[in-house]
Amino acid sequence: MGLASYLSGILGEDRACAFLKKHKFKIIERNFHSKFGEIDIVATKDEITHFIEVKFTQKNYEVSDRLDKKKYQKLLKTIEFYRLKKGDLSDFQLDLICIKDEDVEFLENISI
Repeated sequence: MGLASYLSGILGEDRACAFLKKHKFKIIERNFHSKFGEIDIVATKDEITHFIEVKFTQKNYEVSDRLDKKKYQKLLKTIEFYRLKKGDLSDFQLDLICIKDEDVEFLENISI
């Protein structure tokens, strides 16, 4: 990943956080890293912990297509590790925010 891609990803995550805050989510953590992978955003709303993957692009293809089965499995392992490490026993779900140009699409409780 080049510097431009890295910076676009940060800007995409900033936009995703702004979107979530506007919709009454509380941001708990950003860029949680483990040996299993990374969770872009951890947020809560209505006593549910949301683990949110952010996909951002300026190219002409479906952003949601960038979350494949392998990435999905890594996210589930990372979520399991996060919950164990933090002692998080709350209900949770995995969400996806896709950002393309000015559009923000929020896909809740995804599965593959």
